[in-house]
Amino acid sequence: MAALQLETDLLAQVGAGQLADSAEFAKAHNVDHQAVVGLLKSLVMADMVVMEAIEHSRLTVTPAGQLYVGVAAPEVQVFNAVPAEGITLADLKTQLGVAGDVGFKQAMQNKWVGIDKSGGEPKVVRKVESVQDTVLPILNALAAGQEGSINEAELMALMRRKLVAKEAWKTWKVSKGPCFALQRKKAATELTTDMLQSGAWRDTTFKPYNFDALGLPPSGGHLHPLLKVRTQFRKIFTQMGFEEMPTNNYVESSFWNFDALFQPQQHPARDAHDTFFLTKPAATPASNFPADYLERVKQTHQHGGFGSIGYGYDWKVAEAEKNLLRTHTTAVSSRMLYRLAQEGFHPAKYFSIDRVFRNEAIDRTHLAEFHQIEGVVCDYGLTLSDLIGTLQQFFDRLGLKKLRFKPAFNPYTEPSMEIFSYSEQLEKWIEVGNSGMFRPEMLRPMGLPEGVNVIAWGLGLERPTMILYQVDNIRDLFGHKVSLSMVRKNAICRLGL
Repeated sequence: MAALQLETDLLAQVGAGQLADSAEFAKAHNVDHQAVVGLLKSLVMADMVVMEAIEHSRLTVTPAGQLYVGVAAPEVQVFNAVPAEGITLADLKTQLGVAGDVGFKQAMQNKWVGIDKSGGEPKVVRKVESVQDTVLPILNALAAGQEGSINEAELMALMRRKLVAKEAWKTWKVSKGPCFALQRKKAATELTTDMLQSGAWRDTTFKPYNFDALGLPPSGGHLHPLLKVRTQFRKIFTQMGFEEMPTNNYVESSFWNFDALFQPQQHPARDAHDTFFLTKPAATPASNFPADYLERVKQTHQHGGFGSIGYGYDWKVAEAEKNLLRTHTTAVSSRMLYRLAQEGFHPAKYFSIDRVFRNEAIDRTHLAEFHQIEGVVCDYGLTLSDLIGTLQQFFDRLGLKKLRFKPAFNPYTEPSMEIFSYSEQLEKWIEVGNSGMFRPEMLRPMGLPEGVNVIAWGLGLERPTMILYQVDNIRDLFGHKVSLSMVRKNAICRLGL
């Protein structure tokens, strides 16, 4: 039936005062009751009708109970299947299927059957001569829609066994509303040019303006979990006296990203399968690099110096000119240390927190784009003990008080250490960062004085954020799959508390 005709018939019946039950109206017009309810709700919104709920309930046999309608209760089936000499439980369940499993437990509870272990192999045996099936008549009656007079105790027992359930539903008594009419006329929501030109506005019913409506409140901004955790890291660095480095150059030359760090041009990290190289502009002209510094870097790579024999290969300017998306924020550190050497050295502490890019396979713990946290301290006479002490102080402020260190290799630090911490939340030791002392082959070509050492460490921003916010998949934290609901509702972040 067309929706318009159904609405016309419904309003006519309400007007005649004859719509006592919406279910009967739906049945008479051969439509789904929910379609009638939806129509009634739209009429209620227009104040044309008023709905009054009529509560209904009935007892029904559940799908589990339907298995026994017209057959026998499962416990009776079990009793009847037990021969005089007994039967093993496995054979009984094989013979009866689902009824064997359910019925055996109930038959045992009724003390109709028992387990006899006297013959070696345990068998199910009868403990009474005969039984009466009180369940089947109830199931048969309910299946036929005849509730009759059922014992309350028996009914509750069947409901606990999930053989019977109580089904409740609503229908509606409908009466006239304050704006009742036999035909709904949609109110206009705006005055148009055509209405004014034709004069139709005179006979048009307009929807009244609600001058008290405040409108939708403006949606405020929400901080992403990564930004909250980054703020906490930034506070820790500034409290320790560190200065933040400028990190706004995502595109970097291979010279500052690799060569200035004494990383050889044949290193696997400089291959295209590990690094994103740019095609336009593909290179930064060598004239943009400090000429004398470029030459010192070249000589150190080829022939060594400062206690090193170098790498002994033919260093190529063209390789150093290649542009890429920076693979680490240490490229920023190399620029800052060179500038510090040129402006006149003084002890300094730097940090950076920003995005880096690596050509990695994306999975639940890895992305091609992520954030790196880096700390750098430069001063005269710094040793490995200073690095360990600084790391203890830094991670203690993060709430990670138990640290372990493991020797590692990095092209531009020696000695190098991986940092592990015991996570009380995960109840295991986890790797939390990498650290080391910058090599003389990196520092001396910059012009830093003899005796100046630089300690540094780095860690990712995503992993601690995932642990803090219990995010299992990094793609749910960073990227196009992030839920905006998560951004709006994520908890406050306080590291180290």
